[in-house]
Amino acid sequence: MVYPIAKGFIISLHDWSLGMESTFVGFANYSSMFRDSYFWEALWNTLLFVVISTPALIFVGLAIALLVNAGLKGTTFLRSAFFLPFILSISVIASVWVFILQPYTGLLNSFLHTIGFTEEIFWLSDAKLAWVSILLATVWWTVGFNMVLFLAGLQEIPEEFYEAAEMDGASSWKKFMFITLPSLKGVMLLTVVLQTINSFKLFGQPYLMTGGGPGTETRALVQYIYEKGFIEQQMGVASSMSYVLFAITITFAFIQFKFFQGKD
Repeated sequence: MVYPIAKGFIISLHDWSLGMESTFVGFANYSSMFRDSYFWEALWNTLLFVVISTPALIFVGLAIALLVNAGLKGTTFLRSAFFLPFILSISVIASVWVFILQPYTGLLNSFLHTIGFTEEIFWLSDAKLAWVSILLATVWWTVGFNMVLFLAGLQEIPEEFYEAAEMDGASSWKKFMFITLPSLKGVMLLTVVLQTINSFKLFGQPYLMTGGGPGTETRALVQYIYEKGFIEQQMGVASSMSYVLFAITITFAFIQFKFFQGKD
């Protein structure tokens, strides 16, 4: 683990192309990166996705976990159905959602036509709708993992807490606010940090669903790193971008740990 991390940093200090002799350039790659407008655009796109996807995946994951934990009939089926997409590869997920969202013949547009919507919606060609589409695919794909984490946390809460609260006349909402949420604090921290890190690593969904388009509107930073390193053969610049992304991700994780842990 230590060697590739150190080697990656060394590469970021060189003018390095695959199969070519490298030249030491110091921090020139970092200077070039910070002057690159496409880098800032890709970083902004990534931050935008982190901001919109993390709360959505936490909220939906917790809601599904509460539903599954309610003891309704068919709980085993529901738990399996919600988790099943998580085991599929991103190529399969992207193919499914492109089929659903494509214009004219897509499943979603066809359904909208049957209920009276006549206007064709280009889900993957409009910048704002493209982000909505990527978010939908991501939630459907990964929310099952968050559900499992929250479900494990819910099942660790002693039933006596709820029985005591019920005897005191607490409503369902108060039990959720003053028992369930505080008891899930540790699981919530873990889920938020993991989800934030995964969102920063966004690559497959926009790459396979929109190609980073329209234009470069949905190109994430990891996709730009891939293009710099393996298409333009600028491994030094790509490595410097990777280390900036690493630093940002660690910073966000540290802030979240401090925020959630408080004085505990």
